[in-house]
Amino acid sequence: MKLATIRQNGEETAAVILPDGAMPVREPDGKRVDLFSFLESGRFYYLLDLWSETSDANVKSFSERTIPFSEVEYRPLYRRPRKIWGIGLNYVEHAGDLEETPPSEEPASFMRPDTAIIGPGEEIRLPEQSERVTGEAELGIVIGREARNVSENEAPSVVAGLTTVLDMTAEDILRKNPRYLTRAKSFDTFFSFGPHLVTPDEVGEIGDLTVATVLNGEVWRENVVSNMTFSPWFLVSFHSKVMTLLPGDVISTGTPGAVEIRDGDVVSCRIDGFEPLSNPVRR
Repeated sequence: MKLATIRQNGEETAAVILPDGAMPVREPDGKRVDLFSFLESGRFYYLLDLWSETSDANVKSFSERTIPFSEVEYRPLYRRPRKIWGIGLNYVEHAGDLEETPPSEEPASFMRPDTAIIGPGEEIRLPEQSERVTGEAELGIVIGREARNVSENEAPSVVAGLTTVLDMTAEDILRKNPRYLTRAKSFDTFFSFGPHLVTPDEVGEIGDLTVATVLNGEVWRENVVSNMTFSPWFLVSFHSKVMTLLPGDVISTGTPGAVEIRDGDVVSCRIDGFEPLSNPVRR
């Protein structure tokens, strides 16, 4: 199943992605459904079970409620997760970009605020405090169930789905001092995610996914998930042993490579089988 958040009649609402468009999800009384609340309440898994039993014929019957892709306006999957974990230098090649030694025993983790969140098509605003900002495509993991001290083998069972992420860094600030990482990562508009939440059953072998940082339509850097130092399932397990992971928490798993972004650029994240995520850049 693939889910998204779209704008409909001036409101943001969850939607199921169908072959020909997006079908808004509604409560029995007709009220809109907020995707984060759906995850938080556990009803996401009820919908997933229900969807797995839906026949192709029934899917076709939803056509009258489906908004064609040409009319779909995507928004961030949601705006107020409890936690956003970022993982630095998870591909050896990216560590070389920053002249850093990649971590080999434990992941280089950091946290960022939800005020950094934007969605597909929204502007990345370059802050006046920085002269060099980079954009980084990443695979994002969305937690679906409360998780504490889970093993790597158990990790997939607590994950609602995967998504595309663009993670920005004020690189000149970071180069001054690595202790400035939180500031360098936390400017408004520095975390874009969506448009689709793809459930693990739709993905197949996660290690085979190719993640690409794309600038103005050209691939800048790409790599496969299996080349990560710390796999997505390891990251879920590791962080569940640091603090309880909650539904809607996001782990952004690291980038194959960063690219400097400037006013007028469009930076994108492309992952096999996912709808691309793109954002324009403005100074």
